[in-house]
Amino acid sequence: MARPAALRCAVAAAVALAGCGGGDKVEIAPAAPARLRVTSPDFAANGTIPARFTCTGAGDRPAMRFGGIPPGAKEVALLVIDPDAGGFVHWTVYAMAPGTTGIAATGLPPGAREGRNSTGSTGWTPPCPPSGTHRYGFELYWLRAPSRLPAGADPQEVVDAIRARAGGRGELIGRFGRG
Repeated sequence: MARPAALRCAVAAAVALAGCGGGDKVEIAPAAPARLRVTSPDFAANGTIPARFTCTGAGDRPAMRFGGIPPGAKEVALLVIDPDAGGFVHWTVYAMAPGTTGIAATGLPPGAREGRNSTGSTGWTPPCPPSGTHRYGFELYWLRAPSRLPAGADPQEVVDAIRARAGGRGELIGRFGRG
């Protein structure tokens, strides 16, 4: 009977590491003037991200709303990064049209592409800190030129493309913690 318990512990440890541990992490996110609005109907700024959007729930993706994108923007990109896990990337979405006003809880805006996250998979990876409360930055950028990134781009490639083209940014911070 000890073997199944040991196996469950090993699986739980692997899930915790995948959630905010190893994998491709990014250096500091690109700097740009903070002029964009980023909100979510699913949680308040600096508030707690509900469990259904995390590894303790269904792992659903929260909906996002955007505002303040200027007429000169050529592309919009979103990064979701956990700075408390050394720059762990939970999601990258880019190639969004400048007129994009948000991302629904399912699907992507027309033409948008997702990159890989720090687990190596493409798409959303829910918050899953191994312990304590972590901050999750939903960072929106408008770009002066298209990124031209293919779907499935590496997290650091996405950050580098944004860094080279960012004209402005906005950020929504959500928090989530586990015992």
